[in-house]
Amino acid sequence: QVQLVESGGDLVQPGESLRLSCEASGFDFKNYRMSWVRQAPGKELEWVSSFNTGGTSTTYIDNAKGRFTTYKDNAKNTLYLQMNYLTPEDTARYYCLVNVFGKKEKGQGTQVTVSS
Repeated sequence: QVQLVESGGDLVQPGESLRLSCEASGFDFKNYRMSWVRQAPGKELEWVSSFNTGGTSTTYIDNAKGRFTTYKDNAKNTLYLQMNYLTPEDTARYYCLVNVFGKKEKGQGTQVTVSS
């Protein structure tokens, strides 16, 4: 059974940083492409970043490039999202997501609020 548990969300001021974590279990973590997605109030789910298999390749939504870094710790089965220079537009609930055997799985999410 796939389980994803996100944590690390908080209320921060613009310009501050947060590191989100996603602890994974129930699948071969190191061999799966993992993603971060987010959903702001009243908006659709938005892809943010992916850590691709086969190396250390990562991709990001345009407004996260240069500010966010996604990385994995395979020994801990944990995916991270380091977010710097946060803006109010980053306010959303953040989820990690994985596609296992054709089924998209995500956790309960963690809330990030950026406000002065």
